[in-house]
Amino acid sequence: MEERETEGVEESPLNLGGGIGPFEPGITDPLDGGEVDDTVTSGWRLAVRSFAENKLAIVGLGILIFFVLFCYVGPHVYHSNQISGNVLNSDLPPGSGHPLGTDNNGYDELGRLMVGGQAALEIGFFAAIIATVIGSLYGAISGLIGGLLDGVMMRIVDVILSIPYLLIVLIVATRYSGTVLSLSLILGLFAWLVPARLIRGEVLSLRVRDFVSAAKVMGSGRTRLIFRHLLPNALSVVIVNITFQVADAIIAIALLGFLGFGLQYPHVDWGDMLSTANTALGNGYWWLVYPVGISLILVVMACNFIGNALRDSVDVRLRRR
Repeated sequence: MEERETEGVEESPLNLGGGIGPFEPGITDPLDGGEVDDTVTSGWRLAVRSFAENKLAIVGLGILIFFVLFCYVGPHVYHSNQISGNVLNSDLPPGSGHPLGTDNNGYDELGRLMVGGQAALEIGFFAAIIATVIGSLYGAISGLIGGLLDGVMMRIVDVILSIPYLLIVLIVATRYSGTVLSLSLILGLFAWLVPARLIRGEVLSLRVRDFVSAAKVMGSGRTRLIFRHLLPNALSVVIVNITFQVADAIIAIALLGFLGFGLQYPHVDWGDMLSTANTALGNGYWWLVYPVGISLILVVMACNFIGNALRDSVDVRLRRR
């Protein structure tokens, strides 16, 4: 009997009546003692791939990395005096020696932008971490215990959410000195409410899963359930939320600085630099407003781009296929 070949690939003996097709090149025939490559891509690897395919996410990540390098590496490359001002050089337009001009106290505006960006980023990330940690623990405890205690804990959250957030922050900020640490603590301690709600909702859906029931049967206590089973499986919600928390904290500190309740002199943030925006624009000093305003918008926009992409990547229902 002649040997039949299909496009140079020998037909498998199992291909009877057009049932199972020939094995493709590169896949080992299990009848020959080989193994079939059944590698399954992990969920996190799929999430990273989906994130990398999102062009806005890549743009946002690039903008954020740029500003981190600009604020922290820039001062080592571009040297300027940010300790003592020189009123003789106040309100100079961009030119030789001062690429972005000077402010009303004679400080170099480009160097000021770098220093102010350091404070804004530090407060944003620190406040977001504080809010996420507190909110995650509070929401996990509320969701796991359930019942009456869950209802009481969530009503406390509802009551606090009904109070204007910035009003509380303004009152507390006037009482304590405006430093990076104190403002981060103030913003973080009043921004944990939304993460608490999100984590509580996630825990409510996770606590009825089989792996949680199995952990309970094996004697796991509530502490172990929270830290070993519930929070790790709610990590995707935490990662997505923290990016939005960073953006919210940066906006909040900019607003506090604009109103005059930000960092104390000689420390400065982007909001402090915008506090004289009305006067500066009225006098035609555009370099005191546009660079810092554009920087603030770009950083917040980058955080939102990253957050949206992370949400689409970690959520299987929203992931691009």
